[in-house]
Amino acid sequence: MVFSSTVFTAFFLPVLIAVYFCIPKRYLAARNAVLLVFSILFYRFGGEKYLWILLASTAINYLAGLCMNIRRPRLKKWIFILAIVCNLGLLGYYKYFGFGVSIIASLGGKITVPSIVLPIGISFFTFQGMSYVIDAYRGHCKIQKNPAYLLLYIAFFPQLVAGPIVRYVDVEEALHRREHTLKDFTDGMIRFMLGFGKKMLLAGAMGGIADTAFGTGADHLTAGLAWVGAIAYTFQIYFDFSAYSDMAIGLAQIFGFRFAENFRYPYIAVSVTDFWRRWHISLSTWFRDYVYFPLGGSRCAKGRAVFNLFVVWLLTGLWHGAEWSFILWGLYYVLFLILEKYLLGNILPKIPTVLRWAGTMLIVITAWVFFRAADTGHALHYLHAMTGLSSVSAADAAVSNAQAYYLIRQHLPEWIVCIAAALPVLPKLREWVQNTSRTWIKPVSRLVSMVFAFGVFLLSYIWLVTGSFNPFIYFQF
Repeated sequence: MVFSSTVFTAFFLPVLIAVYFCIPKRYLAARNAVLLVFSILFYRFGGEKYLWILLASTAINYLAGLCMNIRRPRLKKWIFILAIVCNLGLLGYYKYFGFGVSIIASLGGKITVPSIVLPIGISFFTFQGMSYVIDAYRGHCKIQKNPAYLLLYIAFFPQLVAGPIVRYVDVEEALHRREHTLKDFTDGMIRFMLGFGKKMLLAGAMGGIADTAFGTGADHLTAGLAWVGAIAYTFQIYFDFSAYSDMAIGLAQIFGFRFAENFRYPYIAVSVTDFWRRWHISLSTWFRDYVYFPLGGSRCAKGRAVFNLFVVWLLTGLWHGAEWSFILWGLYYVLFLILEKYLLGNILPKIPTVLRWAGTMLIVITAWVFFRAADTGHALHYLHAMTGLSSVSAADAAVSNAQAYYLIRQHLPEWIVCIAAALPVLPKLREWVQNTSRTWIKPVSRLVSMVFAFGVFLLSYIWLVTGSFNPFIYFQF
């Protein structure tokens, strides 16, 4: 089940809200039970055959967490290592085993590559479970003795299948004590509806443009169409993934949970380092705290620090998918991060901001080609077309350029809204409303926000019921 479906918006969510809030707020355990049951149903709807993996992963982490109370350090350490191995073993088999076998087969090994279906959300719930065990081992959180609470933390439907990656320490208190207010409910609904609109109206439109460009054969693709497609996909993946995070954060707020922001307007970044402080923040901080820092971070010799960055970004690429294109994507980013950190650190601040932004966006747009292309070969052909050096006949070039112009002209309103929505316009408006001395502005602005969000949702819902199914990009991870 996905948020952008009629089943979820017309049946699942209304029924859940009705049942949840019919229970008096003093019975929080009963409300938690409702959330847990509906979360299991949510996952079962789209991944019935793999529900046991979610339950097995939770059981492993629950039992390992209980063992973190053991006073024998050596035994405790070995149990911790075993839990991490089990988590990575489940993830490795379903996500990387086929890839590993295919590498062996490509080297001449006489072996059949297995067809393994990737369970929905396995990368996200595995990382959440591991974060709980690691924090429990380090003594950074209390040991959860009730398996139902730990299962609710891992299986909570807003972030279950596509993030953000929520840490147990961030919701530990809310599982046992949390407030439900009308303001939180309405704010959560507004955020959900706006996220729904970003997915359906913006990501959907940009996705159609990207599909056209990336679906064009290399012999017919001009630089103009290639750049239109690459920029469209740059918008698509942002509005698709940030929309899911917005909806997840909004839904969690409805039920009294507070999730940290996962995006902070990444397309205004003025360096690659700045970009990764703004994009998929929960994943970046996960790798920082559980891989980069334990390896030594940057507080070591330069060679070792470079190696640490290399490991983190190799793993980041692999986390996104068992494909060479994702590995190249990770290594591509680590190259620029190393350049910024060790070679350009004193030079970058002297470059005009607009040029730093333009350079960053060039790097980011180029990187997204590896994400969107069917494979590494397709990505390289597409990048070659973006340079304008590919051989295209005059007739094909005329058709391709006309198509690029049409895709811009036909979707001009969406292009304009995408540009505006990628800029921090709303935070600036909220800041102005909060600081204004005119008392009537605040209630009026809130009413306008609610009406606007509902209008966006209604338009998006009409698009949903009249269009085709369009799953979130990050479901594949």
